[in-house]
Amino acid sequence: MFSKIWTKPSTKSCSEPMERLKAALQDCDAVVIGAGSGLSTAAGFTYTGERFEQHFSDFAQKYGIQDMYSGGFYPFPTQEEFWAYWSRYIYINRYLNAPKPVYEDLLNLVRDKDYFVITTNVDHCFQKAGFDKKRLFYTQGDYGLFQCSEPCCQETFDNEAVIREMVERQKNMKIPTELIPVCPHCGKPLTMNLRSDNNFVEDEGWHRAAERYENFLRTRAGEKILFLELGVGYNTPVIIKYPFWQMTAKNPNAIYACINQGQAVCPREIQRQAICINIDLGNALQELS
Repeated sequence: MFSKIWTKPSTKSCSEPMERLKAALQDCDAVVIGAGSGLSTAAGFTYTGERFEQHFSDFAQKYGIQDMYSGGFYPFPTQEEFWAYWSRYIYINRYLNAPKPVYEDLLNLVRDKDYFVITTNVDHCFQKAGFDKKRLFYTQGDYGLFQCSEPCCQETFDNEAVIREMVERQKNMKIPTELIPVCPHCGKPLTMNLRSDNNFVEDEGWHRAAERYENFLRTRAGEKILFLELGVGYNTPVIIKYPFWQMTAKNPNAIYACINQGQAVCPREIQRQAICINIDLGNALQELS
């Protein structure tokens, strides 16, 4: 549908596009927020460097793991070690608050607007910041949920209690064997409810959220919609980026705004309806507030 000719942000000051975005936020009938990992990174949920060293220096020394993400694929020899790693990973990225108030700043921008959020993030930051649960669609899962590894059922299981216990009781990078989670229906190992293959469980909650998102878009078709894309890269562009471009192209009243340092671009076909801002997300949201 779109050409391969991109419109890139100007190398000049971001003040003009920021003013346009402020005006769009004021003038729009509805806001659809599409959030990727860059938003959580701006909030301080980094997976490398000091934060990794603080929580995983022992795993780095023993296994040679250099960052949280790659550690998630390490072939740990036992389930006790596997869950020692993953319980820490889930605990700090799901049950601890983000170091910076980026999500709170975003909520302040849209609190009084008709909004909906679609995100590929799985860290639950939107809901922890106070966003309405019924206006959120987590497409790729949630660190706070387990599912059967088989899977034998389309069901998920809250994991907060057992994750906290795993973190508290682990020793020498191993959890007690009795804490290894298993499916209550078939006895197979539980795993994280994260979309990585065809075994991802889309439970009732997932389908209800998907239906609410589709209904939001359908009932506001043709209105002055601001599609606000924040920190979305090109790992899964078919979930947020490409649909936002397509919906903007189909609706002459829509505005597409992208804030993403180093990756703020849009197709030539929607250039007149687009606001591309190449700036740190945290700084941008503070300025917009």
